[in-house]
Amino acid sequence: MNELIEGLVISHLGQGIAVQYYDAIILCQPRRKLETVAVGDRVLWRLSSPDQGSIEEILPRRSLLIRPSSNGKIRPVAANIDRVFVVVAVEPFCDFLLIDQYLAVCENRGIDAAIILNKIDLALPESLLAELDIYNRLGYPFYTVSTYDHRGLDALNSALKDQTSILAGQSGVGKSSLTKTLIPDLDLKTKTLSETTRHGRHTTTAATLYHLPGGGDLIDSPGVAIFGLAGLTERHLAYGFRDFQPFIDQCQFNDCRHDKDKGCAIRVAIEKGDISASRYQRFLKLREKMTLA
Repeated sequence: MNELIEGLVISHLGQGIAVQYYDAIILCQPRRKLETVAVGDRVLWRLSSPDQGSIEEILPRRSLLIRPSSNGKIRPVAANIDRVFVVVAVEPFCDFLLIDQYLAVCENRGIDAAIILNKIDLALPESLLAELDIYNRLGYPFYTVSTYDHRGLDALNSALKDQTSILAGQSGVGKSSLTKTLIPDLDLKTKTLSETTRHGRHTTTAATLYHLPGGGDLIDSPGVAIFGLAGLTERHLAYGFRDFQPFIDQCQFNDCRHDKDKGCAIRVAIEKGDISASRYQRFLKLREKMTLA
């Protein structure tokens, strides 16, 4: 059998790429000069030996998350994502700058985003809920859950069904616990992945796509910086703030930086209370971060 076969990339392993074909997992090597393959990619591959394959083509992607690599270029992280779930919690202190970064990327990549407030078994400060309510009013779906007493997990499972999702968030918010709760046989699946491919070694730092028991796929990508502002301009960043979008075209100048520019409609909207002042300050910080990168 040497014909091209369609498969799904489910993980990068130590010496290759794990491609799922029906219930089988095949360790594959990408063809030379092929662009970097990402978890979630649909690919065309063929057998190159009795138990290994060669990836010949990456099929068109409907979405792609990227991050900077060490050589100054960009590297794909995950492909064909339908929704990014940004996980936050009472502890550690909520990093709203990171939330806004993730949401700005999703707005520009055409990927839906939602927010999960984890650890609701702990006391919830009113100040935290008030700031998170800004996102709710902007139309981002909001889920409150606890892996301790399983509150809210039924609603979250329903939201994950029939789509490919990824969890994002700062360290300590409970992404790993949430993944293990959503996928009860996670350890078994990870072990099977390593054993099935034999030549590859699965590591805890590898992004991996898992099939959820109730339907849908979840990409588990350890680490905070799973994707960043790579590839975005200042104009993209402003567009990535959903509350800015109705006012951007009202600015007096097309190259308005939404800071001290004359005739800036964004600044007027802040003064009128149509845009959150705290969100705006985080926009300025992210813009500075882009300049320094």
